[in-house]
Amino acid sequence: MKYISTRGNYEQASAAEAISLGMVPGGGLFVPKDIPNLDKQEIYKMKDLSYGEIAYKVLKEFLTDYSSEELEEIILATYNAEGFSHKDIAPVVKLEDGLYILELWHGPTAAFKDMALQLMPHLLVKAVEKSQVDKEILILVATSGDTGKAALEGFKDIDGVKIIVFYPNDGVSKVQEAQMLTTDGDNTFVVGVDGNFDDCQSGVKEIFGDDDFNALIEESGYQFSSANSINWGRLVPQIVYYFATYAYLLRDGEIKEGEKINISVPTGNFGNILAAYYAREMGLPINKFICASNDNKVLTDFLESGEYSTNREFKKTISPSMDILISSNLERFLFEMTGHNSQKINGWYGDLKENGAFKVDEETKEKIKGLFVGEWANEKETKETIREVYQRYDYLLDTHTAVGVKAYQDYLEGSSDNTPMVVDSTANPYKFSKSVLEALEKVEEDNEFRILERLSELSGLRVHRGLKGLEDKDIKHNRSILASQIREGIKDILEI
Repeated sequence: MKYISTRGNYEQASAAEAISLGMVPGGGLFVPKDIPNLDKQEIYKMKDLSYGEIAYKVLKEFLTDYSSEELEEIILATYNAEGFSHKDIAPVVKLEDGLYILELWHGPTAAFKDMALQLMPHLLVKAVEKSQVDKEILILVATSGDTGKAALEGFKDIDGVKIIVFYPNDGVSKVQEAQMLTTDGDNTFVVGVDGNFDDCQSGVKEIFGDDDFNALIEESGYQFSSANSINWGRLVPQIVYYFATYAYLLRDGEIKEGEKINISVPTGNFGNILAAYYAREMGLPINKFICASNDNKVLTDFLESGEYSTNREFKKTISPSMDILISSNLERFLFEMTGHNSQKINGWYGDLKENGAFKVDEETKEKIKGLFVGEWANEKETKETIREVYQRYDYLLDTHTAVGVKAYQDYLEGSSDNTPMVVDSTANPYKFSKSVLEALEKVEEDNEFRILERLSELSGLRVHRGLKGLEDKDIKHNRSILASQIREGIKDILEI
């Protein structure tokens, strides 16, 4: 399996090279040259396998320069009872006939990012060995809340690696911020940025493409890599849980072999829903993808009109992990939709850089609309959905999953499609306890940790282990910079 650049500006690379580099030097993202196809009977037989066994069958198709022994060892070290609190790792919960919730938050930090970021450090360490990199790996992460803690937790205390996480000040929940700022590990650094997530993400991506700054970093004994979903090593483990979902539905008698499912994904950076698309291309029976957005509905508008425009107001919402206007993984998706046409990708992303917008051709637009539907929910609708689902099913949604459920409801109302629907639950509701509690009752308290306790009293749901006692932990990080100072912040941390 070889990997190529979405912008046609880099030679073919192995999986290990793509993972160790993180992003294509000079711009662009690595994608598999060819998407492997799994035999349908092999997919159906997954109903008798554990999550780890399913992971092996999927990952070995993409990571062909990793030996079977290496993959088995990595998977065994990741998807176990120590790392994940549920035996299914990513359990599927039935709300009613035809509606299921895929819980992706049973890992150590209570967010779906754990599904990949508990595995990725093992992949990266092996990738560095295989690529014979003689420098220390410097991982840069831009986060809208969940990726930061999951990456810090995955990479802390790993030899030969330093990790710097940039997050928007006042752009994440207090629980998310506390999770990051209390992270220990001598190789971890957390930096608040006066700006929004797009400022953090754009700053990091610009650094990856800055030849002069990369040269300075290399002279200082480091090589950049990424733990964001721009790194293929972050994205490929996410493909696994869609196969596991189908396997669990078969195992539990909810669907029949070959029966198609729909997927609704609360979407920010487009990585989670892109992983579902790759699963479909590998042979998983998926009918439609519901791309669910909050008030920052740049993707909803794009899927309807074919025009992607960031020339709009950026809104801070109660679903902050989706407060994104530049969805990085859309580039990979468009590359696939155009049959790997790097010329079109370069043109569109040149327009995005110059004008803040681009418009795809009619053929590409119609091809996308055949598979993807864009829906969105405002904050009032999100809270109403949390309350309705709790009252009807005694099930608690977080503010992101609620957007996914509302998108499903709107899609169902506007179509006659009764295909079984799986909604990705991307975070434990306690990560956004204040907004969730406000959906259920009047909130007088302002302290998020007291609110968390009240939510537990009300719902009876056990507080996630990764969130217990956060307010009592020592703050280990206190750096804050302007969005224009990311390079200076890195140099200060590395003392260069």
